[in-house]
Amino acid sequence: MDIITILATAIATSTPLIFASIGETITERAGVINLSAEGTILMSAMTGFAVAKFSNNLLLGFGAAALVGAAIALVVAVGAITLKQSQVSIGFVLALMCSDLSSFLGNPVVRVEGITVPSFKIPILENIPILGKLLFQSDLLVYSSYILILGSWFYFYRTQGGLILRTVGEQPAAAFARGTNVIKMRYIYTLLGGALMGIAGAAFSLDFKAGWSHRHTAGYGWIALAIVIFGGWNPLRVALGAYLFGILQSLASVAQSAIPDVPTQVFNTAPFVLMILMLALTSGKWLDRLISALPRSVRQGILNTVRTTPPASLGRVFDQD
Repeated sequence: MDIITILATAIATSTPLIFASIGETITERAGVINLSAEGTILMSAMTGFAVAKFSNNLLLGFGAAALVGAAIALVVAVGAITLKQSQVSIGFVLALMCSDLSSFLGNPVVRVEGITVPSFKIPILENIPILGKLLFQSDLLVYSSYILILGSWFYFYRTQGGLILRTVGEQPAAAFARGTNVIKMRYIYTLLGGALMGIAGAAFSLDFKAGWSHRHTAGYGWIALAIVIFGGWNPLRVALGAYLFGILQSLASVAQSAIPDVPTQVFNTAPFVLMILMLALTSGKWLDRLISALPRSVRQGILNTVRTTPPASLGRVFDQD
């Protein structure tokens, strides 16, 4: 397998993580932590597959998955924003509950064949050397992820709405003083983030890991949460983190074929371990010491690139009354 094929596979298989991690980035930028990602993705994957299977309609499947993701996010929003309860506790309980519920409700469609997202090449662009094979010979979900990455970055940093979003997560009191309904904004962005997580679940079961089985996407919700931190709550860096995880998965598959004597569990878990290790390394104090040894002219630029700072009011209750 050549390097272009490995990278193209990595980009394609990273697409569900793009939707999930950018969805969580939007939610957390508004100041709300939605730790239900693991359960949301599993529940949405099961629902999306089942609806698409019995309706024979992919659009209905993705729509149902998005609604499930938004509904779970609504529970988080009501509990965290209106009832002012612990966001971490609510999300964690939902993650566990929805994971088990997806297995229970999904029993009738376990290992049943269903429809999948068709692939198609983009005319003209597919013929660009290297980039054509890398980016433009996939399916609509992959192409949509490109739009999501660039669109969310543009919205965050180049629009008035994005400025309000970031202010709601950083300085909600200041946003409220300038006439912004902080509670309403947090509800909207929490539901939007949950809907994107729902689409991520359907992307797994209807495309990149087609079908449904017990714990079908186990672990990917936690990885999406880690990628948000790794990416510093910036859509471009978050996407880079998702693609990096996809590359690790592709390399693990190649290594598994090249070294058949090693148990497959080693290669299956290696990308998860390496991703968590990288998160720990980029967040550790040793990194500051290492960077401090570099010339002052490049020190700040590297710090701005690798250091992650969460929104100042992330997870904090805001009383608008």
